[in-house]
Amino acid sequence: MDTHTVYQLFSATYHSDPNVQKQAEGQLRQVEGTPGFISILVQILGSEEIEVQTKQAVSIYLKNRVRSSWVSEEVTTHNIIPIEQQDRDTFKANILGILVTVPNPVRVQLLDTLNRVLANDFPNKWADYINQVHAFLGTNDAKMAYVGLLALLQVIRVYQWRIEDKSPLVEIVQSSFPITLQMAQSLCNENSLDAAEMLRIIMKAYSIAIQYELTQHLQDNSSLVPWVTLMLQIVEKHIPQEMLSEDLEERQKFIWYRVKRRSCQNLNRLFSRYGNPAQIGQTSKYTAFAENFVQQFGPQILRVYLQQTDRWIKKETWLSQKVLFFFAEFYRDALTHKLTWQIMKSYAETLVTHFIFPQLCFTEEDEDLWVDDPVDYIHKRLDPLEDFSAPVAATITFLMNLAKYRNKFIFKKILNFINNVLETYRDAPPESKDPRQKDGALKMIGCLADLILRKKSGIAHHMEPFFTAYVFPEFQSQYPYLRARACDMLMRFNKMDFENKANLAIAFRGVTTCMRDTELPVRVQACLSLQFMIQHESVRNALIPSLPMIMQELLNLTNQIDADTLSGVMEEFVEVFSEELTPFAIQLTEQLRNTFLRIMQDYQDSAAVPVSGELITSTELDISDKTMAASGVLKTITTLLLSLESTPELLSRLENALLPVITYSLENAIIDLYEDIFDIIDTCTFSTKQISQTMWGIFELIYKTFKDTGIDYIEEIFPSLDNYISYGTQFFIQNTTLQRMINDIVETVMTSDRLNESERICGCKLIESILLNCRGVVDQYVGPFIDLVFKHLSNTKSTSLTNFKFYCIEAVINCLYYNPLLSLHILEERNLTQTFFSIWFDNIKKFSRVHDKKLVVVTLCSLMEIPVEQLPSILQTGWPQVLEVILTIFKSLPKAEENRNEMEKMYDNESDDDDDDGEADGESENRGDQAVGDDDGWEGNIL
Repeated sequence: MDTHTVYQLFSATYHSDPNVQKQAEGQLRQVEGTPGFISILVQILGSEEIEVQTKQAVSIYLKNRVRSSWVSEEVTTHNIIPIEQQDRDTFKANILGILVTVPNPVRVQLLDTLNRVLANDFPNKWADYINQVHAFLGTNDAKMAYVGLLALLQVIRVYQWRIEDKSPLVEIVQSSFPITLQMAQSLCNENSLDAAEMLRIIMKAYSIAIQYELTQHLQDNSSLVPWVTLMLQIVEKHIPQEMLSEDLEERQKFIWYRVKRRSCQNLNRLFSRYGNPAQIGQTSKYTAFAENFVQQFGPQILRVYLQQTDRWIKKETWLSQKVLFFFAEFYRDALTHKLTWQIMKSYAETLVTHFIFPQLCFTEEDEDLWVDDPVDYIHKRLDPLEDFSAPVAATITFLMNLAKYRNKFIFKKILNFINNVLETYRDAPPESKDPRQKDGALKMIGCLADLILRKKSGIAHHMEPFFTAYVFPEFQSQYPYLRARACDMLMRFNKMDFENKANLAIAFRGVTTCMRDTELPVRVQACLSLQFMIQHESVRNALIPSLPMIMQELLNLTNQIDADTLSGVMEEFVEVFSEELTPFAIQLTEQLRNTFLRIMQDYQDSAAVPVSGELITSTELDISDKTMAASGVLKTITTLLLSLESTPELLSRLENALLPVITYSLENAIIDLYEDIFDIIDTCTFSTKQISQTMWGIFELIYKTFKDTGIDYIEEIFPSLDNYISYGTQFFIQNTTLQRMINDIVETVMTSDRLNESERICGCKLIESILLNCRGVVDQYVGPFIDLVFKHLSNTKSTSLTNFKFYCIEAVINCLYYNPLLSLHILEERNLTQTFFSIWFDNIKKFSRVHDKKLVVVTLCSLMEIPVEQLPSILQTGWPQVLEVILTIFKSLPKAEENRNEMEKMYDNESDDDDDDGEADGESENRGDQAVGDDDGWEGNIL
């Protein structure tokens, strides 16, 4: 096939007529395996006459083709047509040159392709790659040098997450970084955007290289001194005002500030991960390096940061939020070492009043976001996950660590500053009041709540008057963010006891008033605060008449903000007020169901997002706000179901209401919600102690889910399966289709390579559940069960008995208990009798739980009922020892029961044990660890 024909096919893939597109795609699939096809694509990409759209189509196709066909193992496994060696060589010989000429949208796709090839071929199958890169880096052509940097970055990225064999990275750093250092030193003196972009790539490559290890080359002063000097020059570099956009959001993303940010990140990592003796510990392999770094470079970096901070305070320079973030991060770490702290000490008060405080005040940007998009404001300001990654988070952490670790020097000064701000606000005339400063002061003291409420702080008793003077009045503030801050303060100081109950009543009235506020963020903050207030009995009693209204408001807010921010509040209310909410259980469940289905419909509508000509599906995206919100709703439903455990007739009605939730999640394979969905199924089936027709109706769907996408969730699925067998036994034993499904699940769990030993335990437990509940009616599965188990019991010794193999032994014991004669016959037929009883009795001490001991006793007793002449000869000769085992187990049983009862008391009757008999026996993760007080004194071997 010639180049022109291939060009026309790719041009047709973005034709306006979908039929033409489909036909072209079909023809491409037919010819893609032709030798030389990739070489033709390389020609098209390298041609200056081909339009950008076609090149982009070719680059996307090439990326996907390389992803699927370059690695030989994937080609063999999935029957994909391999890429010919000639085509591979052509790609390698031309890719760097092509990167120079193609436009950026095409280059982005090709860089991804290059990274994939390098991950498979470098260094063994592409030995001269670094030489090619160096040739590009050494040229005077700016475009070629730029591509050389991109190419270097791609090969370094190959080793970013690799744990083993990082020696090629060491060689790359040693041979390439001196070249990039020299380039960077020259680029730093320029102001152009191209120079900034090249510097960004160099800083990014350095960042990856030092992410987890610091090579000896980078530790040497001959390398370290010029690199640190360069990065400090970048941090200090003056950015001409005329280059900066008036738009603040655009300014934050300006390329030169991205270079500054990356330089700060590298300096911080050198200090915190490798160069601060106070943080790395005495046993670190970087101890000697750290002692040198903190002496030689720590003060130098700190002084530059402080100088830039001072210029920012005086408004002599502008700094992006990310740069401020890294400054605060460095200050947080620098205060831990005495050398850097001595330098910081004289600046500490200035940093508190002019660096920390302004960043904590409510800003114009905050107000714009509040007004323009209050939902987004809630996501970015109130969601703890979002807030954790926000630039201001490092400032807060710096403040908290400063107050905690340098308490004697600074803590009271911080409090005095806060008090002065608040008093100034209180005493100022209305026209002079700055509500933003009051918000910042309250936020600052809220961040220090844990320190303040400590007994040794000496000021905890002052906080109740503080609230009456400075917090409670803001419930009626004309500024909505101060109303929200008043609610937030109650949440921050939730461990504070109000001595004057009238003050608690004021707080309660203020929060409930804010729940009806006209501003959405205020209502959300009020609900979050109320969650902590219900620890007070008087608040709980006062809330009872308003519970339906409050739950309705929580549901309404969840519908509005689509985040899990409020899920904890709903769960807490359902748990605390379970009795009061029972009359509204059906209505509440239906509302929760409708909320869930609405959220998931929105999620499905936005699940496929087109990006750069590709389709990224929901399975390729991180857990979104919507799935987290849906998960929160499901957890609330589970909590509600658990609270209704004593009303099985009501639970049966709720099953019907929840059926759409379960079927939607499983049919659409929303795997992020599997854990929550199977919690609901488990709770329904366990609490009612019966399997309704509604729940039987979804069993086949559960089975299909397990086979299609749920095998990795067997530990979440197992409790529900056990309930089906235990509480639906009569229906189960009459339905051979159900039996085949369960048996298939057992076989899959015991044989699939996707599961580890811990997960395979579920297979053994299912075997036990089937045999204990279906005695006399599942004989046909005994042989297959024994065969499955013995695939894992071969060569088992007492010293190598893992938890899983212990359960395998119990599975065979269950077979013997289910039908002794049949099981012995199967063991004899497979010549496994002596093997099994040797393994069992060698490990008899490890049967430490009450359930284990009872199972051993009843199984051995059932064997004793068999006439001796029908026993295998190996058992006949060892019969006296069997009796001794039974007696020994009986003697240790009371102690095991005592241990179990003590464990139940310890956990306040809330057992975490996942045994199917529901006993809290303190099962050890490793059966080699003998239970306390459980020495059976058994040393014999009957064989």
